[in-house]
Amino acid sequence: MSYQVIARKYRPQRFADVVGQEHVSQTLANAIASERIAHAYIFCGPRGTGKTTIARIFAKCLNCTDGPDVEFAEEDEKCIEIAEGRSLDVIEIDGASNNGVEQVRELRETCKFAPSSSRFKIYIIDEVHMLSTAAFNALLKTLEEPPAHVKFIFATTDPEKVLATILSRCQRFDLRRIPAKLIVDHLALIAKQEQVKIDDAALHAIARGADGGMRDAESTLDQLISFCGEEIREEDVLSMFGLTARDQLIGLTRGILAGEVEAVLRELNALTNSGKDLGRLVADLLSHFRNLLIYQVSGGDLELVEVSEAEAAALKEQSELAPNESVTRVMEVLTDYEFRLRDAASKKIMVEVALLKAVQARNAVPLDTVLQKLNDLRGQTPGSNTAKPKAKAPAPSTRAAVEARTEPAQETRVRETPAPAPKPPPTPPARESAPAPVPSAAVPSAPTMPANELNELWHKIVDAARRASPFTGSYLIEGHAISLEKNLLTVGYDPEFSDHLGLVDTSKVHALIQTKLKEMGHAGTQVKFIKSPRPSDFVRPQLAPMGGAKADAGEGDAKDTFVFDKEKFKDDPLIKKALDIFKGEIVDVRA
Repeated sequence: MSYQVIARKYRPQRFADVVGQEHVSQTLANAIASERIAHAYIFCGPRGTGKTTIARIFAKCLNCTDGPDVEFAEEDEKCIEIAEGRSLDVIEIDGASNNGVEQVRELRETCKFAPSSSRFKIYIIDEVHMLSTAAFNALLKTLEEPPAHVKFIFATTDPEKVLATILSRCQRFDLRRIPAKLIVDHLALIAKQEQVKIDDAALHAIARGADGGMRDAESTLDQLISFCGEEIREEDVLSMFGLTARDQLIGLTRGILAGEVEAVLRELNALTNSGKDLGRLVADLLSHFRNLLIYQVSGGDLELVEVSEAEAAALKEQSELAPNESVTRVMEVLTDYEFRLRDAASKKIMVEVALLKAVQARNAVPLDTVLQKLNDLRGQTPGSNTAKPKAKAPAPSTRAAVEARTEPAQETRVRETPAPAPKPPPTPPARESAPAPVPSAAVPSAPTMPANELNELWHKIVDAARRASPFTGSYLIEGHAISLEKNLLTVGYDPEFSDHLGLVDTSKVHALIQTKLKEMGHAGTQVKFIKSPRPSDFVRPQLAPMGGAKADAGEGDAKDTFVFDKEKFKDDPLIKKALDIFKGEIVDVRA
């Protein structure tokens, strides 16, 4: 008898022998036991996972001598005929070469005849998605209402190409990729029967290369036996199929997570010189990082990943090197380059760039962290805007500050918005709500400082703040002083410039203005910023140029008196820090 390859020699002959597809074999066995046998089935799944094998076993169960029966006798003549492919009542059709309307018409004519010696006439159509649309349509009526003695079994690796009208007339079974552990156990059993010595590392390498296909794994073992003889080692598997050794793969991933660029490039160069498949290398890296991410997220649950003991130890070690956010960014880089690698002229350079990008992605800072640092630099940490005024101001001013933030519209309407009349500034009406607790001495409701003196004081503060920080002064210039009473300076911003409030209402700006107020004889005075319509007699501060010279414009020209110094703006520490964090550059500066 001629030599028979391992994939055919050890092909499962009953449902109990099928590896990794228990959900399909058990359902079919239950259907036979309960006599709920449908007229059409379709098996979908990757290559080498058992679609045609399960179809033949199902045909044996249906057409065995005492059937339908799952536990048929192995010496049953009808089952032997089906296994050897010579049964007249089990017709296997190749959908790729019989995909026309004429072949389907011939099938429709022959299926009308009763089976020659069996209970059912069974049509097994492999790669059914290769049938043309016209052939599918010609099969519809027969498939929906076939003769009682006809059963259809379809197999396909691409169910998306099968018409929905065909799928709706069949019971669909999706076969999954076989887990690596089951492949390793099955190959070890075959090697024992073939009297071949093979180590566990070699078995895992074969299972990794098979990618869930049992037939691929058995064909690989068959080839290795021819190449190596009676003893197979991991090095033989790696050299034959261009796979990367497990230890090399773990070392490469450890270098990426540790940020060791030189070690990563040296390891890649060694793998390239030994002839490893770089496309397969990137896929293996992705698989390892996927296992690492699931290991981290699941808290070390090894049931969710298919790894050996050595790989499990590596996952435990590497989970401490980087958080899962960094692992996710590394996977995004490798996924992108895996797709681009197919069309790359120089695959080695492409993989080198991919690994360098992966190291950078591991060390990248999330945008949320960058924004938080910027807020810290601006002094806008949570609670900084409200806690300080509340702690220092007297009771009446403290309540006013809180109300200005919680009820800005009401505060502006009742107390702080001057009337549109030019002169004199109107006195706001008394608040109708319950008055705030005050000391024995009554606090006057009107500003204690005349309007012209208050505006002059505010202009001096803006000018001094601008000299200390041009960036801050450019936002303070749009504000207008409302009142100065009981050591509280209230500054308003027109709704047009309400976005400035977030820039000036910070602890840094508060400290700057308080310092200038102290220099001008108002020690211990707090400052409060609110949104308030600009009065009709508002005049922007008439400021001298930064160099100390007078501006070219006249004293009364409010628009041209302010001279903005671009160079000092660029030298502002906050601007420099922002440029450094975002790796940016200033394109244009406008006052």
